[in-house]
Amino acid sequence: MNKKSGKQSGDNSIRPAKSVWWKLVIVAIVVITAVVLYRQFGSYLSLESMAEQETALRNYQAQHPVLVFTCAFLIYVTVTGLSLPGAVPLSLVYGWYFGFVKAFVLVSFASTLGATIAFLFSRYLFRDAIMNRFGDRLAKFNDALQREGPFYLFTLRLIPAVPFFIVNAVMGLTPLKTITFWWVSQIGMLAGTAVFVYAGSSVPNLATLADKGVNAAFTSLQMMQIIGAFVLLGVFPLIARWAIKLFKKSAIQQSTS
Repeated sequence: MNKKSGKQSGDNSIRPAKSVWWKLVIVAIVVITAVVLYRQFGSYLSLESMAEQETALRNYQAQHPVLVFTCAFLIYVTVTGLSLPGAVPLSLVYGWYFGFVKAFVLVSFASTLGATIAFLFSRYLFRDAIMNRFGDRLAKFNDALQREGPFYLFTLRLIPAVPFFIVNAVMGLTPLKTITFWWVSQIGMLAGTAVFVYAGSSVPNLATLADKGVNAAFTSLQMMQIIGAFVLLGVFPLIARWAIKLFKKSAIQQSTS
């Protein structure tokens, strides 16, 4: 019995070690892939580079519309899934390239799929290590996220000051369900997606877009107003929920007094 139990405990100690090594290998592969892709193709994602290929891009789209749409979708998923820079320029370019409706649908679903992939990467690679080390300290935080997680995520999706790749990574460390992360992100990113895609679809050519960016469609004041509206829209559900709880608590105290 002792030998058997000793063998089992040895196997149990080996398995976590193997799991850690596999995760380190996956992290290395993801990082190397992201670096290589960015070094090889990052310059092509810039607005300046695309502006130089404007005529060629239009001609190729006319000849291969389905292939172009599919490739554009996969490119956006790759950029967001690997947390590469370039999502905003791509949103602007897609708006100009495909028109508002097609680009809005493409960017909306591609960005959510890419974000969910990044979320799952973070969960699989890092969550166990974080919970093993800080599980006790994070218990209350995780309990709160079980109840309020969708509201927090929705708020973060509407605040442009918080980079989305950070939101994806941090949420992957929480107990938030994947399906919840997906549908809240899908809804929460709609407003931002609409703004950037509309900005891209409003300009006559890529040269103007490369020169002015979002300002080609919106003034600085308008952008500040839009960002403020996003923040208010995101914070409102949390404020409303807090107000309802406060009202219920006050009503209970009055009824018992």
